[in-house]
Amino acid sequence: MSASAFVDVNALISRRSLGGLQKLVLFFGFCIITLEGFDLTAMGFIIPALRQQWNITSNDLGPALSAAQIGLVLGAISAGPIADRFGRKVVLLVSMAIFGIATLLTASAGNLAYLVLFRFLTGVGTGSVVPITATLISEYVPERMRSLSVAFMICGVSFSATCAGFLSAWMIPQFGWQSVLVLGGLMPLLMIPALALLLPESVRFLVASQASPSRIRAIVDRLAPGETSEGSVFVAPAEPVATGATKLVFSAPYWFGGLMLGIAYFAALFASNILSHWLPSVIKDAGYSLSFAAVIGAVYHLGGVVGSLVLGWTMDRRQQPRVPSVAYLASAVLFLAFGFAVHSASLLLVQSFVLGFCLIGAISCVNALPTAFYPTKARATGSCWMHGAGRCGAFVSIFSGAQMLTMGWGATSIFFVLAVPALAAGLALIAKERQAQRRVD
Repeated sequence: MSASAFVDVNALISRRSLGGLQKLVLFFGFCIITLEGFDLTAMGFIIPALRQQWNITSNDLGPALSAAQIGLVLGAISAGPIADRFGRKVVLLVSMAIFGIATLLTASAGNLAYLVLFRFLTGVGTGSVVPITATLISEYVPERMRSLSVAFMICGVSFSATCAGFLSAWMIPQFGWQSVLVLGGLMPLLMIPALALLLPESVRFLVASQASPSRIRAIVDRLAPGETSEGSVFVAPAEPVATGATKLVFSAPYWFGGLMLGIAYFAALFASNILSHWLPSVIKDAGYSLSFAAVIGAVYHLGGVVGSLVLGWTMDRRQQPRVPSVAYLASAVLFLAFGFAVHSASLLLVQSFVLGFCLIGAISCVNALPTAFYPTKARATGSCWMHGAGRCGAFVSIFSGAQMLTMGWGATSIFFVLAVPALAAGLALIAKERQAQRRVD
């Protein structure tokens, strides 16, 4: 067989610019993350109306919020090995069906017990959506565009939060809090048929799992028309051999780097979620108006959108995986500066934007790291388990932030404490890169 009959799928993707199929995958990825983010953020807008209708307190709703976080952890941890065995697409479709149905059931909840159950199921469904979507996108775009593509996808979370806020403000007074959940449940269910018909399975996964040549060729012909023939044999660079994805993740080349990714994501989401949930309260308690506190929160998230795109572009442009570690270390410094600037409104605005730029931007970019670190056979598992660790950090942050405010901590003390996880995230990524460099040397 002639050498021209062999088609290296990875090389084919990397040498071409984005084609129509890849743009479609990016579009679907953004939509999927937007729907996932809408579901998670909508609860924050529903809670006031829910408390009033059911005559309950915020503490009464704590188990429901915690149940969702536990579901997110379990969903992320369990979905990775399944996606590495059966494919990324099928896991995405099943996950969207689960969280769509569970969200609709949440709208019908008549008491706290059912609310807790349905929020747990919603978390199970949404837990795998971000890491599996990031894996699928990373396996369709050229390596020189991987970080920016994943960061663009993550921006769907901020977009969905904005949509959820405006829609909730209009829908809840008109139709009740249930209407927001009905919308959040119907949208993913209505999108599933389009995904089933138009979204391709990862071609790199199909090659690595030795799928039928005809199935691979059908996708490659859409990806790069005219590049293959009936006699083409599809290949990919050699990868480590192991009995399964789990064994690969825990093997010598990957366990330490995976551990550092998990620590970094845990620490970063711990700090970020405390800010997302409690930053307006902290600013208000520092003596500012509620409207100014809301503006600070919005500016923080705006900085995150800009930072995600700029840092993702920088990572691809410079081929530099250390960009997020530097951003995390800068976040630690900004937390310390935040504490000193809490009495200046103008400085708070500037630092909120820059902090969002560094912290949220780094979190978005880190989503691309496991897709480059792990081989195809374990990529979904490694990415999902990193997300599982991050969700644990988010879960812990729910109680930690509330406890800090209950204990009467001021803004300066809280920001000083949050500098520690930001520093830990940066150092963990540096340790991962140094170990990788020692292996190369």
